[in-house]
Amino acid sequence: MEFSSLSQRQVLVKTNSFIRSVYNWMAIALALTGFTAYYVSHNETMVQLIYGTPGLIMMLIFAELGFVYFLSARIQKIKASTATALFTIYSILNGITLSFIFLVYTSTSIVSTFIICALTFLVCSIYGMVTKKDLTSLGGFMIMGLIGIIIASIVNIFIQSSAMQMIISYIGVIVFIGLTAYDTQKLKNMSVTIPDNASGAMIRKGALMGALTLYLDFINLFIMMLMIFGGNRD
Repeated sequence: MEFSSLSQRQVLVKTNSFIRSVYNWMAIALALTGFTAYYVSHNETMVQLIYGTPGLIMMLIFAELGFVYFLSARIQKIKASTATALFTIYSILNGITLSFIFLVYTSTSIVSTFIICALTFLVCSIYGMVTKKDLTSLGGFMIMGLIGIIIASIVNIFIQSSAMQMIISYIGVIVFIGLTAYDTQKLKNMSVTIPDNASGAMIRKGALMGALTLYLDFINLFIMMLMIFGGNRD
């Protein structure tokens, strides 16, 4: 019985340590993204360069997708320092592409929406950590919903329907709430499978991928909420 209790405590310590590392990296990424977005939006030269150069925003978006794909596909083969650098660069690039929110929405609505998003994310993440229910089926359903959102968003680029955009935003909030809980539970389960003799580099790379997953959930949830609650500048 004592051995069993000791093992449970060891598993709990390992899980808490890994999840804490995931959230630390996620917080760093969010801070970098937020600072970059704010800086770019308040620098007239940068604004003119980014939004005045045809195709530059699309190039940056494709670059971001490339970073995510490369990290996901090659995380086991690259060094931890390389993964950290790529993760950092990606966070900064995302800040550049998200600088538009400070140009479109009021500071008050951005701050209030961020607080709402952070609280919602926290509740969903805690639920994913403590629930005994297997969220695998929920995750699969939410991923299908995400695919639907992507398709609908592409279609709406040509239709330019504000009503459709609002529907996409509401559905998006639901999808990313579900994905936050699912991804948190997945990371919790993954932490248990980490070998006791795993190197620091291996653990860091796992934490970086976990942070990237939750970071994407948070950013997308924030954007969807901002489209609903955000107040436009006059």
